[in-house]
Amino acid sequence: MVHPTEDTVVLPDPTVVAGLDYWRTLPIKQQPEWPDADAVGAASAEIATLPPLVFAGEVDILRARLASAASGKAFVLQGGDCAETFAGATAEQIRNRVKTILQMAVVLTYGASTPVIKMGRMAGQFAKPRSSNNETRGDVTLPAYRGDIVNGYDFTPESRQADPRRLVKGYHTAASTLNLVRAFTQGGFADLRQVHSWNQGFARNPANARYELMARDIDRAIKFMEAAGADFDELKRVEFFTAHEGLLMDYERPMTRIDSRTGEPVNTSAHFLWIGERTRDLDGAHVDYFSRVRNPIGVKLGPSTSPDDMERLIDKLDPDREPGRLTFIARMGAGKVRDALPPLLEAIKSFDATPLWVSDPMHGNGMTTPTGYKTRRFDDVVDEVKGFFESHRVAGTHPGGIHIELTGDDVTECLGGSEQIDEATLATRYESLCDPRLNHMQSLELAFLVAEELGAANVAR
Repeated sequence: MVHPTEDTVVLPDPTVVAGLDYWRTLPIKQQPEWPDADAVGAASAEIATLPPLVFAGEVDILRARLASAASGKAFVLQGGDCAETFAGATAEQIRNRVKTILQMAVVLTYGASTPVIKMGRMAGQFAKPRSSNNETRGDVTLPAYRGDIVNGYDFTPESRQADPRRLVKGYHTAASTLNLVRAFTQGGFADLRQVHSWNQGFARNPANARYELMARDIDRAIKFMEAAGADFDELKRVEFFTAHEGLLMDYERPMTRIDSRTGEPVNTSAHFLWIGERTRDLDGAHVDYFSRVRNPIGVKLGPSTSPDDMERLIDKLDPDREPGRLTFIARMGAGKVRDALPPLLEAIKSFDATPLWVSDPMHGNGMTTPTGYKTRRFDDVVDEVKGFFESHRVAGTHPGGIHIELTGDDVTECLGGSEQIDEATLATRYESLCDPRLNHMQSLELAFLVAEELGAANVAR
């Protein structure tokens, strides 16, 4: 094998480049009804000329990190908005999301003595799949809101019309978000001592007294490292990767570039992309396209997934059985995870594959209150996480991460938690335009609970 040097430019195989557009010949789901095909083409062409948002070398690093998690040597924490909005891309909201993920990561790292791979549903999570193409209110029917990168949330014909220029705005909003994320994670904001001080405030809340002991233990560990002369320059910055659902092909395809080191295609819109439950058709456009790029790829698996479905997805997306390449994100629901997940974990042992297993305890636990609010019960989220760990413990496989919809703000969108949010409280600060998110306090409470589960799993090994 020829190992390229830094100055070597490897030209891509023309058939590889041509293959990147084979998806256009296949059935495709969850795409907007753009009113002007020429305008969409122009927007995609413009995006194709813009700089990459992430770089192939960073993608390689993440793939290696995920391989470590797949073998039980690390744990993935993936969190962020259900759907980012352009208006929400403010310094304060971005900082609060990053801050919450960093706080959760400190708890998980210490509580389980395990490296934590930090990944945000950020800088690209602008598109959302919908169960229906249209939304009806009273006697008015309009196109469904598909995320800010497609159309507006306001229920008017003008707002709900798909606008191709939003694709370009999505790129620029992602770029500014990523720029700030890099500054926060590399410029001292992520200093371990500072992040820990934030958690002390959480633990001092009387409702969270059970976590105060761990917070004190972390404090002692940090003071010991300082006294021992630990190099805190290295602890002032963290690796932080971006991820989103790879949904809109008019955005993902033009963000696909050829790695000059290898001649292989890389999607430069994010380090990690996943295929949703609604778009993982084996013969569909999304699976074909993502089988051809070098990024680590995730696939959402719902409770109806069969071992045969899983094996065929592995054959298509990870034919070389490369550790770190494929992540299965289980979103079963608290009432189904203990029945639906174990058969998949047993089957994987005979497939000669090492996918990373991540729990998404959010999407299988949705409900609507009598007053019309979409919500989730915190207890159901916790129960699905527990069922995820229990299933892996029985199967002898590795629980590799959690995938959470969260915000760093004090919203009231999910029921329960130490704040005891009830149905009457939901209206106080319900801000999500799509699915309900855990607020800052609920996210930290979940981190302490997951740390206990992960610590027990590591002891069992």
